[in-house]
Amino acid sequence: MKVTSALIISKEDDLGLALASGVVLPSVIARAGKRAAERLIEFFTAHIENANTRRAYGRVAWNFFAWIDERNVALEGITAVHVAAWVESLKRDEYEVASVKQHLAAVRMLLDYLVTGGVLRHNPSASVKGPLHSVRRGKTPVLNGHEAGKLIESIPTDTITGLRDRALIGLMTYTFARIGAAVSMKVADVFVERNRLWVRLHEKGGNRHEMPCHHSLEEYLNAYLDAGGVREFAAAPLFRTIDRKTKTLSNRPLPQASAWEMVNRRARAAGIKTAVCNHTFRGTGITAYLENGGTLERAQSMANHASTRTTQLYDRRSDKATLDDVERIRLG
Repeated sequence: MKVTSALIISKEDDLGLALASGVVLPSVIARAGKRAAERLIEFFTAHIENANTRRAYGRVAWNFFAWIDERNVALEGITAVHVAAWVESLKRDEYEVASVKQHLAAVRMLLDYLVTGGVLRHNPSASVKGPLHSVRRGKTPVLNGHEAGKLIESIPTDTITGLRDRALIGLMTYTFARIGAAVSMKVADVFVERNRLWVRLHEKGGNRHEMPCHHSLEEYLNAYLDAGGVREFAAAPLFRTIDRKTKTLSNRPLPQASAWEMVNRRARAAGIKTAVCNHTFRGTGITAYLENGGTLERAQSMANHASTRTTQLYDRRSDKATLDDVERIRLG
């Protein structure tokens, strides 16, 4: 059974900073005193910039401290044995190997922050080894070029909703954009340079990544911008929710969860049986690019990956060879 977060709200004055910030502290941290509380809050506010990383690490940290609290262990009493036992509990709860390694990395980073802040004398997770994990092929479901084209062409363009959805899916496919970068774009992030439409993506770590638009994407974005009447609002969100009453664009940015629901709905309507997600189109675009003569090094640059090893996880060209080989098995 997976551990749930055991959280408390302390009434002690020395936790005033935490309470003023609206933070509900794990009891292990609350009992450790003011400095531990302050350092924990600093880690998730000042040290981690990316909101998605902050949420993911927060879930891990709160669950780790809940697990520790259930065993009546104080913060300063945590040892490598406790951390190793927690890692084993994740395995028993059938977390995937990659997830276990990410959980351990998050806890290790947080405990390091507590050490450098003088809260702990040493990091009890430093000597704990995570499970071995080697990945050559990513798990993200990818469409072939025909399926991707079928999906995009199936989207009705007689409403602003359809134009928005086509533009968003086209953007993720033709620029290999992460969904987080796509939905955080402003109108000003679509601009003209050298007589061509370009897009500006704000990726992880504050990296700004600019790319020229494929001619099809240029068509999708221009149609959406014109129909939405948003070109003059440079600082406004590019992709927005739809007002239920007026059926026009609202002023609210489209959440990632809503984008996920949208791509699934569009895929079902197009008769696509693959279980798509937002990341599907990043892998689809990279694979289509490589299948048509693109190089891995250029794909790495276009996807804004730090290493070609990451880009290779999205390269599904070998899938076709595998399927061809399987079909050679003939019985009778």
